[in-house]
Amino acid sequence: MFLLKKILLKMVKVNNLVLFLTSAILIVLSTILIVLVENDTFPTLFDGFWWVMTTVTTVGYGDYYPVTTAGRSIAIVLYVLGIGLIGVVIGKIIDGLALFRKKRLEGDIVHKGKNHFVIIGWSQKAKFAVKEIVDTSENCEIVIIDQLEEAPVLTDTIHYIKGDASDIETLQQANVAEARAVLIFADDRLDNDQSIDGKSLLIASSIETAAPEVHTIVEVMEEKHIKNFKHAQIDEFIVSNETISSLAVRSAFRKGVSEIYGQLLKRSVGEDLFYIPVRANWETYRDAFQDLLNEGATLIADRNDLTINRKLERPIPKEAELYVVCDKATYDQLIKKGV
Repeated sequence: MFLLKKILLKMVKVNNLVLFLTSAILIVLSTILIVLVENDTFPTLFDGFWWVMTTVTTVGYGDYYPVTTAGRSIAIVLYVLGIGLIGVVIGKIIDGLALFRKKRLEGDIVHKGKNHFVIIGWSQKAKFAVKEIVDTSENCEIVIIDQLEEAPVLTDTIHYIKGDASDIETLQQANVAEARAVLIFADDRLDNDQSIDGKSLLIASSIETAAPEVHTIVEVMEEKHIKNFKHAQIDEFIVSNETISSLAVRSAFRKGVSEIYGQLLKRSVGEDLFYIPVRANWETYRDAFQDLLNEGATLIADRNDLTINRKLERPIPKEAELYVVCDKATYDQLIKKGV
């Protein structure tokens, strides 16, 4: 018993690759030997393999068993070495899975996926952003970067990396260079707007260094700070305080206007804003406008240009990105028809 314990302890310390290879060799060799030694009892290699596996995993159905001295000798070797070896292998696999889950939970991972979204700074706003991404496309990969002790949310498609987002190494862990977009949310744990936007600027500068081509959206607290980001070539800004204040004032002057904004901003409620690919038969904006209107959608913009209704006779440029307002069911029909 003491000798067996020493052998098992030695197995635990063996390199995983060596352990797995040794186990595979033992199983294959035992399968071949038992078929050669007791061909009447084990007529095929699969029968031999079945018996070996039920033996080393201690299942022992009893449908096959050796009857000769040579066959039983092979069984004894499997009892002594095989069961212990496979037990260690199974333990290693379970430990590996537990370690992997622990690393994911603690953000100690490297994301190797592509075309994913990177969200920097966890907050209630970031939580809503994650929900919006998932509602838009449930298979999108999302990587959250923050310095929390554990992942704020974790699924098959949502990952967490713990680290300083202004550190190039942390951004590389998130594979930011091959991300679809990066969203930098203001850190509302800081005590003033200048400090918050200063931190966002530092992160944006690091992203510019690590991944100058990635589409980057930054939430800023004050519009006057945007000029400080110009060297970082940020693609889009969201002015947090002023956007909320403007919406509140508009709602005060015209009751219900906030509901309009709400529908356009949330995919789960009412009408929504959708991108529609240009169809081959559309030559002018009027062609697109009329077709879409007949199908239940309203064309309102080409990229950030909201003056579509004043240039309906103009040809649609090749680089056009058209946006419509409609519900999800109508959008699905538009996409199906446009394919």
